[in-house]
Amino acid sequence: MRNHAGKRMRKRLLLIVTALLAPLLVLGIRLLLSHAADSFTTGALTFDPKHSPATSFLLGPFTVEWNPEQGGHLVVNHEHAPGQVVWSTLPGVAFASAGQGCEKVTESHGSFDIRDTRKHVCTEQTIDSIVQFPEKVVVSGTLTGRNGKEHVGYDFSLELCSPHQLAFHLSISDPRYNRVWLTYASEPDEHFFGFGEQFSHFDLKGKRVPIFVQEQGIGRGLQPITFLANLVAGAGGSWSTSYACVPHYITGKLRSAFLDNSEYAVFDLRKADRVQVHVFASRLSGRILQGESPAKLIEEYTSCIGRMRPLPDWILNGAIVGMQGGTEKVREVWRTLEEHDAPVAAFWLQDWVGPRKTSIGKQLWWNWEVDDKQYPGWLSLINELRASGIRVLTYVNPFLVDVAEKPGAKRNLFKEASDKYFLVRNSSGAPCLIPNTSFSAGMLDLTNPGACTWMKDVIRTQVIGAGASGWMADFGEALPYNARLNSGQSAASFHNEYPEAWARLNREVIDETGHGEDFVFFTRSGYRSSPRYTTLHWLGDQLVTWDGCDGMKTAVTGLLSSGLSGFSFNHSDVGGYTTFSKPLLKYQRGKELLMRWAELNAFTTIYRTHEGNQPEANVQFYTDEETLAHFARFAKVYRAWAFYRKQLVQEAGRTGLPVMRHLFIHYPDDPNTFALSYQQFLVGAELLVVPVLDSGRETVSAYFPRGRWVHVWTGEAYGDAGEGIHQTVAAPIGKPAVFYRDGSNVGPQFIEELRKLKILE
Repeated sequence: MRNHAGKRMRKRLLLIVTALLAPLLVLGIRLLLSHAADSFTTGALTFDPKHSPATSFLLGPFTVEWNPEQGGHLVVNHEHAPGQVVWSTLPGVAFASAGQGCEKVTESHGSFDIRDTRKHVCTEQTIDSIVQFPEKVVVSGTLTGRNGKEHVGYDFSLELCSPHQLAFHLSISDPRYNRVWLTYASEPDEHFFGFGEQFSHFDLKGKRVPIFVQEQGIGRGLQPITFLANLVAGAGGSWSTSYACVPHYITGKLRSAFLDNSEYAVFDLRKADRVQVHVFASRLSGRILQGESPAKLIEEYTSCIGRMRPLPDWILNGAIVGMQGGTEKVREVWRTLEEHDAPVAAFWLQDWVGPRKTSIGKQLWWNWEVDDKQYPGWLSLINELRASGIRVLTYVNPFLVDVAEKPGAKRNLFKEASDKYFLVRNSSGAPCLIPNTSFSAGMLDLTNPGACTWMKDVIRTQVIGAGASGWMADFGEALPYNARLNSGQSAASFHNEYPEAWARLNREVIDETGHGEDFVFFTRSGYRSSPRYTTLHWLGDQLVTWDGCDGMKTAVTGLLSSGLSGFSFNHSDVGGYTTFSKPLLKYQRGKELLMRWAELNAFTTIYRTHEGNQPEANVQFYTDEETLAHFARFAKVYRAWAFYRKQLVQEAGRTGLPVMRHLFIHYPDDPNTFALSYQQFLVGAELLVVPVLDSGRETVSAYFPRGRWVHVWTGEAYGDAGEGIHQTVAAPIGKPAVFYRDGSNVGPQFIEELRKLKILE
């Protein structure tokens, strides 16, 4: 009996181990199979020296030099930066390559896995001619496969766009070659920053950075949650997955470039001496930027893609209180906030459309109208809050669900859109029903002008018409890769553009009211031109944890990286969002995390709470007297620097500079700043914040760039006037390490405002 029981136990253990290891084995095999596709594409550069002698071309203030020495290479310089190479190719190395490929895409809940199979890759490059036209230099020639059998022509051009911008364009003559690579020089000690919203690393040198908008993932490498999220829904993500990745960077050598392409792209920075850009297309276009500082490069970049317009003053004056639960719950919390004299700008009522229970907790009925059962007396509540100077924000996204079974629904927007052919469709012509958690939804086809007009009318009449001053414009990253669109454009190439189109639709709604400057909508997904349209950005759904994979630390890295790519106004949920309450998978928001996150967000553009997907499992700011008092205290701290925040918001509208800034922006000559990611940041140029990002800590290690910095709470001076220095600083709960630059006008005014609000003696 014991022998049989032992066999059964061993069999069960074997099955359990197999179940756990099988996904890892499959992943390993997939990684091995995709290794060739992920590797660098390299070849030799050849030319006839008689037909390609050393030549120099002038394009405005730019000089493009062809140097045939050491195998031949192109070098771009600018008259304002003598001695600095703005851009160059590698001597003797092919800078253009092309191939034919076929990708396999696996989709799940807005997460995408893209694997590429290549054939007929032409890596050997021959230059036949280098010719200057007005404002343009064109290099033409042939790309050849290593077996010598495949040949295809190419053109590579550099064209003057402005005194500080050169456009580049690489095109392949045969459209069957749907993969193109551009390879150019880097330096071993060059640091790469930007690429939109990057959560795991600020410096991406040595990384392979894919540019494809999608869900950031659950866990993003934190175990066991990533493994389990992948096992159940393929939604664990990785270090590089992002809602708002952008094909743009700035380096520590003050080099900068971006792509105009919207197709899937990869920036491969793994080799010390080069950058290789890979695009799923037969042409690759973008711009090379020149600037004398990071701030100037941000200004040049945002002059191309568009800048976020200044926010209205009302949203900058107090907290945005994220609430669910209905009319009476809002009134109850409002009373407690009044008792603590907390500055409140708005209540954000996500569940205004009515809650529904799903596998991850509480979600919403995606049918954009007030749920009278959840919010009886809605207009009375709106008017009472407005009379006290408090606005109401709601929630909208580009999905629609069938509400045939929802009691009290006045309209079925899903049915209306489906009947009008306004939804994204699958290969058979039926609406794509995209899985979310326990339900599926149809997605608006934003290439259909009729669908856009219809949706704008829904927002105008049912959201703005319901008294809202703004809304969360959620989602935008889940367009299926092989969907059918009304415009005929491939969904693969429109996928990254979808969040731009979603932001544009929302912008058009508020602009068409004639009072667009008074409304605010905030988006989480974005691409290159999203800052042109969105009024406000937020970081999406972090875990309610401290970690650097998907928790509080990633919020800081995401804020700082996105700020380099034009997302000037960005913020996170106070306390994070994603919560799990399973016996072996428990991630719930604790009091300390909530309080430290409130301290962090009091120094970002927006101070906004979120109850999370499982409100009852999380500590909330109103859970007890201690959390409520702490929240109110930092709402006042946030209010105390509103005067400076409004200055920075106006500056962002003129220059594209973010409110929260990595130290690199103002101290590019200090190499110590390159190693910083989430540890600290600047607010504008005058405030330095070193948040506590680990449980149980009451001190921080701060890096003070050159100059003297005055501690807000103690008045003690830190730093060294001549050079940067690391120092340990006390940071108990309630008094985070915040400093102002000695000699700044902002610091004394901030202190005075804190005293008026009775935060400082």
